[in-house]
Amino acid sequence: MALLLLLPGVLYLLLFFLTPLLSLVLTSFQAPIPGGFAGEYQTAFRWENYSVVVETYGEHIGRSFIYALLATSFALIISYPIAYVIGVKLRAYPLWQALSLVLVIAPFFISFLLRTIAWKQIFADEGLLMSALKGMQIIPGDAYFTGTPAAVIFGLTYNFIPFMTLPIYTSLEKLDLRLVEAGGDLYANPFTVFRKITFPLSIPGVLSGTLLTFIPAAGDYINASRDFLGSTDTQMIGNVIEANFLVLQNFPAAAALSLLLMAAILVLVSAYVKRSGTDDLL
Repeated sequence: MALLLLLPGVLYLLLFFLTPLLSLVLTSFQAPIPGGFAGEYQTAFRWENYSVVVETYGEHIGRSFIYALLATSFALIISYPIAYVIGVKLRAYPLWQALSLVLVIAPFFISFLLRTIAWKQIFADEGLLMSALKGMQIIPGDAYFTGTPAAVIFGLTYNFIPFMTLPIYTSLEKLDLRLVEAGGDLYANPFTVFRKITFPLSIPGVLSGTLLTFIPAAGDYINASRDFLGSTDTQMIGNVIEANFLVLQNFPAAAALSLLLMAAILVLVSAYVKRSGTDDLL
């Protein structure tokens, strides 16, 4: 009976996870058909696909992880105070707490693409914000923001802030405030109470939030696209995979890059979680 209950989940994983993954692995080893048209490949075991993409797109891989790390760090800095206020300070005011949570998740009601396009219009050279700053001579007349690494990191940070805020809020909302009061009774200052009590008890939420932010940010291809906040100098690995799949039709290279990205993220996440002493999250 227990095995029958597991059957739907097993079939789901086989159909929607393992089958596409196996197809991706097989595609990553394919080789061009001699004399064939562009996009025509044959089954082979061409390991060179992996070495070629690493040599060709190593810079994009490194840039993706740097951007994702910076965006995750900024999201944590912004999200923790928000989560603390909602989960601790507003606990005695359920209505305000609920309204604050609605504001946090409100961006989910709007398409990811539309949110990014909106920021592109705001930060455009002739947009409202840049025009105002130039008019007040706060920035030079030839200054620009879109197409820079800062714009891409800003977009990643903004779009993934809810993924960071909600797990931290969940941890802080369960915090026993009597522990905080006990710390104060023992003459600990607010910073010490936070460092010794509040933050350690919220680490599971911090770890979950950083993982939920870093993983999709590393593979993001929208914010860094030339059509949105990026440029040719800010392309991430997601943009390269998209170009190889849809434009160049270099399916083996795109598949190899996808698998390398997945493997690199898995290794980094495993090392991060184990070093943090919370193996149960894996």
